[in-house]
Amino acid sequence: MQNREPYMQKIIGNRYTKTKASFEKSLCLFLYQLGKKGKSLKTCLNISGLGMQFKGVKAVQNVSMNLEEGKLYALIGTNGAGKTTIINMISGVLKPTAGTICFQETDITGMRPDRIAKMGVTRTYQNLRLFKKMTVLDNVLMGAQMHSTCGAWESVFQTSRFRENEKSMREHARKMLDIMGIAAFEKEFAGSLPYGNQRKLEIARILASNPKLLLLDEPAAGMNPQESHELVDIIRGIQKEFGLTILLIEHDMKVVMNLCEYIYCMAAGEVIAEGGPEAIRNNPRVIEAYLGKRASHVTN
Repeated sequence: MQNREPYMQKIIGNRYTKTKASFEKSLCLFLYQLGKKGKSLKTCLNISGLGMQFKGVKAVQNVSMNLEEGKLYALIGTNGAGKTTIINMISGVLKPTAGTICFQETDITGMRPDRIAKMGVTRTYQNLRLFKKMTVLDNVLMGAQMHSTCGAWESVFQTSRFRENEKSMREHARKMLDIMGIAAFEKEFAGSLPYGNQRKLEIARILASNPKLLLLDEPAAGMNPQESHELVDIIRGIQKEFGLTILLIEHDMKVVMNLCEYIYCMAAGEVIAEGGPEAIRNNPRVIEAYLGKRASHVTN
Protein backbone atom coordinates (compact mmCIF):
# COMPACT_ATOMS: atom_id res chain seq x y z
CA MET A 1 0.00 0.00 0.00
CA GLN A 2 1.36 3.40 -0.96
CA ASN A 3 1.96 6.01 1.73
CA ARG A 4 -1.10 8.30 1.60
CA GLU A 5 0.29 10.87 4.07
CA PRO A 6 1.72 13.27 1.40
CA TYR A 7 -1.58 13.06 -0.51
CA MET A 8 -3.63 13.84 2.64
CA GLN A 9 -1.39 16.76 3.54
CA LYS A 10 -1.74 18.17 0.02
CA ILE A 11 -5.55 17.98 0.20
CA ILE A 12 -6.18 19.48 3.65
CA GLY A 13 -2.89 21.29 4.28
CA ASN A 14 -1.60 22.25 7.75
CA ARG A 15 -4.76 21.04 9.48
CA TYR A 16 -3.67 17.44 8.90
CA THR A 17 -0.19 18.12 10.33
CA LYS A 18 -1.61 19.81 13.44
CA THR A 19 -4.17 17.02 13.95
CA LYS A 20 -1.45 14.39 13.70
CA ALA A 21 0.79 16.25 16.20
CA SER A 22 -2.16 16.63 18.59
CA PHE A 23 -2.92 12.91 18.32
CA GLU A 24 0.71 11.96 19.05
CA LYS A 25 0.75 14.21 22.12
CA SER A 26 -2.54 12.73 23.40
CA LEU A 27 -1.22 9.21 22.83
CA CYS A 28 1.94 10.03 24.78
CA LEU A 29 -0.07 11.32 27.77
CA PHE A 30 -2.45 8.34 27.56
CA LEU A 31 0.46 5.89 27.77
CA TYR A 32 1.79 7.73 30.81
CA GLN A 33 -1.60 7.63 32.56
CA LEU A 34 -1.97 3.94 31.67
CA GLY A 35 1.37 3.24 33.30
CA LYS A 36 0.44 5.33 36.31
CA LYS A 37 -2.64 3.20 37.08
CA GLY A 38 -0.68 -0.02 37.56
CA LYS A 39 1.41 -0.50 40.68
CA SER A 40 4.14 -2.28 38.73
CA LEU A 41 4.21 0.18 35.84
CA LYS A 42 4.97 3.84 36.56
CA THR A 43 6.29 5.57 33.48
CA CYS A 44 9.07 8.11 33.90
CA LEU A 45 9.82 8.68 30.23
CA ASN A 46 7.89 7.70 27.12
CA ILE A 47 9.33 8.14 23.63
CA SER A 48 7.05 7.50 20.66
CA GLY A 49 8.04 7.40 16.97
CA LEU A 50 11.07 9.61 17.55
CA GLY A 51 13.02 10.74 14.51
CA MET A 52 15.89 13.10 13.70
CA GLN A 53 16.91 14.05 10.19
CA PHE A 54 19.88 16.22 9.22
CA LYS A 55 18.97 17.33 5.69
CA GLY A 56 19.07 14.03 3.78
CA VAL A 57 20.57 11.94 6.59
CA LYS A 58 18.20 10.04 8.89
CA ALA A 59 20.21 9.79 12.11
CA VAL A 60 17.28 8.39 14.11
CA GLN A 61 14.03 6.97 12.79
CA ASN A 62 10.88 5.65 14.46
CA VAL A 63 12.39 5.00 17.91
CA SER A 64 9.99 4.19 20.76
CA MET A 65 11.04 3.55 24.35
CA ASN A 66 9.32 3.32 27.71
CA LEU A 67 11.29 3.88 30.92
CA GLU A 68 9.71 2.97 34.24
CA GLU A 69 10.49 4.93 37.38
CA GLY A 70 13.40 3.77 39.54
CA LYS A 71 15.00 1.41 37.02
CA LEU A 72 18.35 1.20 35.25
CA TYR A 73 18.29 1.12 31.45
CA ALA A 74 21.02 0.90 28.83
CA LEU A 75 21.12 2.18 25.27
CA ILE A 76 23.80 0.33 23.32
CA GLY A 77 24.94 0.11 19.72
CA THR A 78 27.92 0.57 17.47
CA ASN A 79 29.43 3.98 16.71
CA GLY A 80 27.05 6.11 14.66
CA ALA A 81 23.96 4.12 15.67
CA GLY A 82 22.18 7.26 16.95
CA LYS A 83 22.53 6.80 20.73
CA THR A 84 23.86 10.25 21.60
CA THR A 85 21.35 11.83 19.21
CA ILE A 86 18.60 10.23 21.32
CA ILE A 87 20.10 11.74 24.49
CA ASN A 88 20.43 15.12 22.77
CA MET A 89 16.74 15.08 21.86
CA ILE A 90 15.60 14.03 25.34
CA SER A 91 17.70 16.77 26.99
CA GLY A 92 16.60 19.45 24.51
CA VAL A 93 19.93 19.96 22.75
CA LEU A 94 18.28 18.85 19.48
CA LYS A 95 14.67 19.31 18.42
CA PRO A 96 13.21 16.09 16.94
CA THR A 97 11.92 16.16 13.38
CA ALA A 98 9.34 13.48 14.24
CA GLY A 99 7.72 11.85 17.27
CA THR A 100 7.10 12.85 20.88
CA ILE A 101 8.97 12.75 24.20
CA CYS A 102 6.94 12.73 27.43
CA PHE A 103 8.57 13.11 30.84
CA GLN A 104 6.06 12.11 33.51
CA GLU A 105 2.89 14.04 32.59
CA THR A 106 4.56 16.66 30.40
CA ASP A 107 5.30 16.68 26.70
CA ILE A 108 8.88 18.00 26.54
CA THR A 109 9.40 17.56 22.79
CA GLY A 110 11.54 20.46 21.56
CA MET A 111 11.56 22.20 24.95
CA ARG A 112 14.58 24.34 25.91
CA PRO A 113 17.42 22.43 27.69
CA ASP A 114 17.30 24.66 30.81
CA ARG A 115 13.57 24.05 31.28
CA ILE A 116 14.02 20.30 30.86
CA ALA A 117 16.90 20.29 33.37
CA LYS A 118 14.82 22.17 35.95
CA MET A 119 12.10 19.54 35.57
CA GLY A 120 14.63 16.90 36.67
CA VAL A 121 16.16 15.54 33.45
CA THR A 122 19.95 15.93 33.61
CA ARG A 123 22.83 14.47 31.65
CA THR A 124 26.56 13.97 31.26
CA TYR A 125 28.49 14.18 28.00
CA GLN A 126 30.92 11.90 26.18
CA ASN A 127 33.61 14.56 26.55
CA LEU A 128 34.13 16.06 29.99
CA ARG A 129 32.56 19.49 30.46
CA LEU A 130 33.98 20.59 33.78
CA PHE A 131 35.10 24.05 34.86
CA LYS A 132 38.72 22.96 35.16
CA LYS A 133 40.01 26.17 36.76
CA MET A 134 37.37 26.08 39.48
CA THR A 135 37.59 23.94 42.61
CA VAL A 136 35.90 20.56 42.83
CA LEU A 137 33.37 21.92 45.34
CA ASP A 138 32.56 24.95 43.19
CA ASN A 139 31.89 22.68 40.21
CA VAL A 140 29.31 20.75 42.20
CA LEU A 141 27.78 23.98 43.51
CA MET A 142 27.08 24.93 39.89
CA GLY A 143 24.65 22.01 39.77
CA ALA A 144 23.10 22.86 43.13
CA GLN A 145 22.51 26.47 42.00
CA MET A 146 19.88 25.30 39.53
CA HIS A 147 17.12 25.33 42.15
CA SER A 148 18.28 28.36 44.14
CA THR A 149 15.43 30.78 44.87
CA CYS A 150 17.60 33.75 45.88
CA GLY A 151 17.59 36.75 43.58
CA ALA A 152 20.36 39.09 42.45
CA TRP A 153 19.76 41.67 45.18
CA GLU A 154 19.88 39.04 47.92
CA SER A 155 23.23 37.92 46.53
CA VAL A 156 24.58 41.47 46.42
CA PHE A 157 23.51 42.36 49.98
CA GLN A 158 24.28 38.91 51.45
CA THR A 159 20.91 38.64 53.22
CA SER A 160 20.33 36.06 55.95
CA ARG A 161 18.17 34.07 53.53
CA PHE A 162 21.00 34.07 51.00
CA ARG A 163 23.53 32.90 53.61
CA GLU A 164 21.25 30.08 54.74
CA ASN A 165 20.73 29.04 51.15
CA GLU A 166 24.49 29.02 50.49
CA LYS A 167 25.12 26.94 53.60
CA SER A 168 22.47 24.41 52.59
CA MET A 169 23.85 24.13 49.05
CA ARG A 170 27.40 23.59 50.29
CA GLU A 171 26.26 20.82 52.61
CA HIS A 172 24.34 19.23 49.76
CA ALA A 173 27.32 19.52 47.39
CA ARG A 174 29.69 17.94 49.95
CA LYS A 175 27.24 15.06 50.38
CA MET A 176 27.35 14.40 46.62
CA LEU A 177 31.16 14.46 46.66
CA ASP A 178 31.15 12.00 49.53
CA ILE A 179 28.80 9.65 47.68
CA MET A 180 31.10 9.71 44.65
CA GLY A 181 34.16 9.10 46.85
CA ILE A 182 36.00 12.34 46.00
CA ALA A 183 35.21 14.50 49.06
CA ALA A 184 38.92 14.69 49.96
CA PHE A 185 39.58 16.72 46.79
CA GLU A 186 36.98 19.47 47.31
CA LYS A 187 39.60 22.27 47.42
CA GLU A 188 41.57 20.99 44.43
CA PHE A 189 41.13 22.41 40.94
CA ALA A 190 38.94 20.15 38.82
CA GLY A 191 41.55 20.06 36.05
CA SER A 192 44.16 18.61 38.40
CA LEU A 193 42.16 15.45 39.18
CA PRO A 194 42.92 12.11 37.53
CA TYR A 195 40.60 11.32 34.62
CA GLY A 196 38.54 8.77 36.55
CA ASN A 197 37.87 11.25 39.35
CA GLN A 198 36.90 13.92 36.82
CA ARG A 199 34.24 11.53 35.53
CA LYS A 200 32.98 11.07 39.08
CA LEU A 201 32.96 14.84 39.59
CA GLU A 202 30.75 15.30 36.54
CA ILE A 203 28.22 12.82 37.98
CA ALA A 204 28.40 14.53 41.40
CA ARG A 205 27.57 17.86 39.75
CA ILE A 206 24.40 16.59 38.07
CA LEU A 207 23.37 14.74 41.25
CA ALA A 208 23.52 18.07 43.09
CA SER A 209 20.70 19.34 40.83
CA ASN A 210 18.31 16.75 42.36
CA PRO A 211 17.48 14.91 39.14
CA LYS A 212 14.64 12.45 38.56
CA LEU A 213 15.97 11.07 35.28
CA LEU A 214 19.72 10.68 34.82
CA LEU A 215 21.18 10.41 31.30
CA LEU A 216 24.75 9.10 31.40
CA ASP A 217 26.63 9.25 28.10
CA GLU A 218 29.55 6.79 28.30
CA PRO A 219 30.47 7.43 31.96
CA ALA A 220 33.08 4.65 31.96
CA ALA A 221 34.90 5.92 28.86
CA GLY A 222 38.64 6.09 29.48
CA MET A 223 38.47 4.26 32.81
CA ASN A 224 40.56 1.21 33.66
CA PRO A 225 38.79 -2.06 34.70
CA GLN A 226 39.10 -1.30 38.42
CA GLU A 227 37.61 2.19 38.00
CA SER A 228 34.81 0.79 35.83
CA HIS A 229 33.96 -1.81 38.48
CA GLU A 230 33.90 0.90 41.13
CA LEU A 231 31.67 3.07 38.94
CA VAL A 232 29.14 0.23 38.59
CA ASP A 233 28.83 0.04 42.39
CA ILE A 234 28.50 3.83 42.67
CA ILE A 235 25.78 4.10 40.01
CA ARG A 236 23.85 1.21 41.53
CA GLY A 237 24.17 2.86 44.96
CA ILE A 238 22.91 6.29 43.88
CA GLN A 239 20.05 4.72 41.94
CA LYS A 240 18.84 2.93 45.06
CA GLU A 241 19.46 5.83 47.45
CA PHE A 242 17.68 8.47 45.38
CA GLY A 243 15.21 6.24 43.51
CA LEU A 244 16.43 7.57 40.17
CA THR A 245 15.58 6.39 36.71
CA ILE A 246 18.84 6.05 34.78
CA LEU A 247 19.46 5.71 31.05
CA LEU A 248 23.04 4.72 30.33
CA ILE A 249 24.94 4.80 27.04
CA GLU A 250 27.99 2.60 27.30
CA HIS A 251 30.32 0.54 25.08
CA ASP A 252 31.75 -1.49 27.97
CA MET A 253 29.48 -4.54 27.91
CA LYS A 254 30.64 -5.71 31.33
CA VAL A 255 29.35 -2.47 32.82
CA VAL A 256 26.05 -2.75 30.92
CA MET A 257 25.38 -6.42 31.71
CA ASN A 258 26.29 -6.09 35.40
CA LEU A 259 24.34 -2.90 35.97
CA CYS A 260 21.25 -2.56 33.79
CA GLU A 261 17.87 -4.25 34.10
CA TYR A 262 16.65 -3.55 30.58
CA ILE A 263 18.57 -2.80 27.39
CA TYR A 264 17.74 -1.14 24.08
CA CYS A 265 20.08 -1.90 21.18
CA MET A 266 20.36 0.45 18.19
CA ALA A 267 21.82 0.11 14.71
CA ALA A 268 21.61 2.58 11.81
CA GLY A 269 19.28 4.88 13.74
CA GLU A 270 16.72 2.23 14.72
CA VAL A 271 16.07 0.06 17.77
CA ILE A 272 16.75 -3.48 16.58
CA ALA A 273 16.29 -5.29 19.91
CA GLU A 274 15.21 -4.75 23.49
CA GLY A 275 14.99 -6.88 26.61
CA GLY A 276 16.91 -8.08 29.64
CA PRO A 277 20.70 -8.60 29.60
CA GLU A 278 20.52 -12.32 28.79
CA ALA A 279 18.03 -11.81 25.96
CA ILE A 280 20.19 -9.10 24.41
CA ARG A 281 23.36 -11.15 24.83
CA ASN A 282 21.87 -13.98 22.75
CA ASN A 283 19.88 -11.93 20.23
CA PRO A 284 20.96 -12.78 16.64
CA ARG A 285 20.35 -9.22 15.37
CA VAL A 286 22.51 -7.76 18.15
CA ILE A 287 25.30 -10.25 17.46
CA GLU A 288 25.13 -9.43 13.75
CA ALA A 289 25.23 -5.67 14.40
CA TYR A 290 28.39 -6.00 16.52
CA LEU A 291 30.21 -8.86 14.81
CA GLY A 292 28.79 -8.93 11.30
CA LYS A 293 26.99 -11.68 9.41
CA ARG A 294 28.65 -15.03 8.91
CA ALA A 295 29.40 -15.75 5.27
CA SER A 296 27.53 -18.76 3.91
CA HIS A 297 30.41 -19.64 1.55
CA VAL A 298 33.83 -18.36 0.57
CA THR A 299 34.99 -18.24 -3.06
CA ASN A 300 38.56 -18.06 -4.23
